[in-house]
Amino acid sequence: MKPETAAIRPCVVGCVLRDIRFNVASYNSFIDLQDKLHQNICRRRTLASMGTHDLDKIRGPITYEAVTPSEIVFQALKQDREMDANALFEVFKSDVKMKKFLPILEPFDKYPVFFDADRQVLSLPPIINSERTKITLDTQNVFIEITGTDIQKTKICLAVLAAQFGEYCQGEWKHKVEQVKITYEADSSKSELTPTMSYIDFEV
Repeated sequence: MKPETAAIRPCVVGCVLRDIRFNVASYNSFIDLQDKLHQNICRRRTLASMGTHDLDKIRGPITYEAVTPSEIVFQALKQDREMDANALFEVFKSDVKMKKFLPILEPFDKYPVFFDADRQVLSLPPIINSERTKITLDTQNVFIEITGTDIQKTKICLAVLAAQFGEYCQGEWKHKVEQVKITYEADSSKSELTPTMSYIDFEV
C-alpha cells in the first residue's frame, strides 16, 4: 500500500479463494452478492467497494497506489478498447448505472488503482475492474480486494465473501481462505494479515 492512497481510500484488505469450482448458479450468486453488499453496507460504494480477479492472470506482488487519471490505462470490464481513466469517465457519464459512482473520485487529483508486478491494471476502485483479470466459470483461484473509507465495513464485506464462497473451494482448501499480507510503504514495520475471521462470543 502506497502512502498517497491514504487521502482517497485509506483502507485495504484482501484474501484468496483457492481451487474454487463455479457453476452458472454459484457464479451468478457471487456477482449478485457483491452488488447487494455494494448497495447496502457499502452505501453505494462510498464506504467500501470490492474487486474480484482471476489470480492466475496476475503476477505479484500487487501494489495499491494513487496516480493521475492519465496514468491509469486499461481495458475496463465490458469495454471494447483500452483507455485512460479520463476517457473512461467520459464514457461512463452517459451510462445510467456507472455515472452515479463517478462523484466518489472526481474531487481528487489522483485516483486509487491496483497494479500487478507487470504494471497491469487490476482495478480502478470503486468504479470498475479490468477486463483482463475478470473471473469466469473457468476461474479456479480468486483474488479479492476491498478498499474503502471505513475499515470495519471493508473487513465485514471480506468476511462475508470469504465465508459464503469458501464452500465452493475443493480439495485441501475446502472451506478455507488464504490470507493476504498487506504491507505499508510509509511504515515498513507495519503489516497486516487479512481476513482475521476472528469470532466474538456473547450471551443473548
